[in-house]
Amino acid sequence: MLALNNKVNYLKKSLAAELLKLFFDDELHEKINMIPIERVPKFSQPIDCCIFKDRAMIRNKIMALLGINIEEEEDETKDLSFFLEKALNRKSVDCPVLTVIDIACHSCEKEEYYVTDLCQGCSARPCESNCPIGAIKVINGRAVIDQTKCVKCGRCKDMCPYNAIVYKPVPCESNCPVDAISRDPDTGKAKIDYDKCIYCGKCTKSCPFGAIMDRSQIIDVAKNLKNGKNVIALVAPSIVGQFPGTILQTLSALKKIGFSKVYEVAYGADLTAKNEAEELIEKVGSGNQSMLCNSCCPAWVETAKKHVPELLKFVSNTPTPMAFTARMAKKDEPSSITVFIGPCISKKFEAIHNSDVDYVLTFEELGAFFMANGIEISELPENEFDSPFSTTAGRKFPISGGVTEAVEYYVNEINNDNSLKVRALKVDGLNKKNISMLKRIVKNENNFNFLEVMACENGCVGGPGVISNPKLTREKIKTYSTSKLKNEEMNY
Repeated sequence: MLALNNKVNYLKKSLAAELLKLFFDDELHEKINMIPIERVPKFSQPIDCCIFKDRAMIRNKIMALLGINIEEEEDETKDLSFFLEKALNRKSVDCPVLTVIDIACHSCEKEEYYVTDLCQGCSARPCESNCPIGAIKVINGRAVIDQTKCVKCGRCKDMCPYNAIVYKPVPCESNCPVDAISRDPDTGKAKIDYDKCIYCGKCTKSCPFGAIMDRSQIIDVAKNLKNGKNVIALVAPSIVGQFPGTILQTLSALKKIGFSKVYEVAYGADLTAKNEAEELIEKVGSGNQSMLCNSCCPAWVETAKKHVPELLKFVSNTPTPMAFTARMAKKDEPSSITVFIGPCISKKFEAIHNSDVDYVLTFEELGAFFMANGIEISELPENEFDSPFSTTAGRKFPISGGVTEAVEYYVNEINNDNSLKVRALKVDGLNKKNISMLKRIVKNENNFNFLEVMACENGCVGGPGVISNPKLTREKIKTYSTSKLKNEEMNY
């Protein structure tokens, strides 16, 4: 995965902020077609082969930020203003939530282990001796790998005392945990198999050319904010530490850009944990099934549906924290427009199938709103949530192990005789190795009764839409989860 701080990320964020600023200033229709040319002026140093390809890539990235499915658009003569109108006139968003910018894709050669000039042709030849299938020979004083035999086990790389063997990946394919990405046999460009895709978003953060993007909903949200609609923000607990200032100052920033109310999704997390605890007691405590799996991560649930169907029967029926909070908001104000704000791309997929959630923004996209409006969060006064406060349990949901801790708390609270002990297995991030392990679970006798699976490493704080370092965010959430906010009485 790429580091958070890179020029692909910066280009995406700055383009989003520019689009939003022009939109709020009533200048977007007039200026949108000129953005690629202004970004890549004549005689500038190109990033790719020429300025015209650079401009075309920026054009396509703007289309993705407008929420356009680039694969469906074949007429390259249409101006960006055409797609802006299309975005402004749509009534709802649709699938797929990802789109491939084929002009940005570099048609990477297939993954392989490669011998560099550092090879010394040493007498020990540990690469040759330890290759399990004899794919390496030393020829003319240098190791040579027979790519037709190589099984990509990496033993040769690990054994070389000179670090002369490197792994050359195809980043999007290598980081997809379910092999949903392949290359078109005719063009060599990346393509996504949505029958396999779990919408985890790892591909969007692994391609160093930014060739895969999520279809943004910033224009949909901006349109409703600008028109003065009753728009309610549903803020995921992983927002802690994403922006400068306190969480209560961030609430002020949200209201400053036009949100009428801000609901704490950690409250929905409490409801999810409590319901999963009741389900665990009912199903596992009674002996009807051996274990229960969490349901809060939509990428994990899609994984169970598409790739580990033997585990699907164990997945909890409990709605996600987003679903609980959105239901509460719609019940309070039926005509409101609800916008979930979090770290996750798979939530965009979940929201399309939940009528209580109208739109989804990532923290990265929310940051573009703040940039466009010139908001300095740390300079704002503190505000309050418009929903009930959550417990420590709900606020720890976005860090790995937080779901288990919350469910265990509610099991102990509900089951006073302590007859059911929560014995959990925690899967911190979905990758090929962990999915293989999950497939073996049902076949083996297990010593756990609760399975927590989070698609992203470190939990939701490691999602594809975050801004802050996940490890730093995790520590800030631990502090925040036990803090007391205005007018709040903690009950954990």
